[in-house]
Amino acid sequence: MSMIRYLAKRLAQSFLTILLTVSTVFVLIRLAPGDPARAYAGPLSTNEQVEEVRRQFGLDQPLIEQYWTFLKGLFSGDLGTSFSYQAPALDVVLDRLPYTLTLAISAIVVTTLVSIPLGVWMARRADTRRELAANVATVAGQSMPEFWTGVMLLTVFAVLIPVLPASGFTTWGGLVLPTVTIAILQIALISRMVRREMVANFGAPYLTVARSRGVGERLLTWRYAMGNASVPVVTALGTRFAAMLNGVVVVEVVFAWPGVGSLVVRALETRDYPLIVTTVLVTSVLAVLVQLLVDLCYPLLDPRVRLGKAVA
Repeated sequence: MSMIRYLAKRLAQSFLTILLTVSTVFVLIRLAPGDPARAYAGPLSTNEQVEEVRRQFGLDQPLIEQYWTFLKGLFSGDLGTSFSYQAPALDVVLDRLPYTLTLAISAIVVTTLVSIPLGVWMARRADTRRELAANVATVAGQSMPEFWTGVMLLTVFAVLIPVLPASGFTTWGGLVLPTVTIAILQIALISRMVRREMVANFGAPYLTVARSRGVGERLLTWRYAMGNASVPVVTALGTRFAAMLNGVVVVEVVFAWPGVGSLVVRALETRDYPLIVTTVLVTSVLAVLVQLLVDLCYPLLDPRVRLGKAVA
């Protein structure tokens, strides 16, 4: 399968995935309890005022007509006006997106720099006491909920030892605690996976042959074994990064981070339908693009992989 055909196929799959995701969210939030018109009008508003808000935002229309209006707006770039911000929903989300991207990129960089050497170190010392201690630490990191980790880091480094900002993004120091909070869980997951892949490769016959020919241990580890383990490792990193784009809500709330996650919380509180759907749309597009980029990296990491066969 040629590269162009493969890209066309993946883009078509991605488009259907995104359309199905936002359509499902569009329907589910309208079936959920709560009246967005009354939430927008306020608790002291009259029924007439609530009905006026409902007409203003098209909420008095049947669900199928609202969905058709949404689809027309989706293909023309008009995703509606945010109820609570009184501005185009897409503009509101794009204003917050750089903060979430900054947090997710910093977390995945820290995860990559720590988890791969840690996983290799654990594999080189498999079934030793030091590897057992590292294994216990990674299991603990994997078991701690992010909100609990965030609160503990806040208590220690912003209250007891006030060396870092407690919330917001006024300085680059404010990036440290939320990044570490996210990275602890990801490092635990990725390092254990790297350790498993490297142990499997260390026992492979081709490494025994290479070692018998005098190839050094460093070259065996980082070129031969890590080369074979690179595809699943990159896949895991891509998957975790895509998950961060959609799942940093708790961390953003704990650290009052002005990103898309905290925006979603406010949108859910106010039943801001356009803002909720637009947020899901934007994060879904980013997640799909990350997965597509990971797929395109496979042939570069392992020449045996051919797009459209081993990957598709």
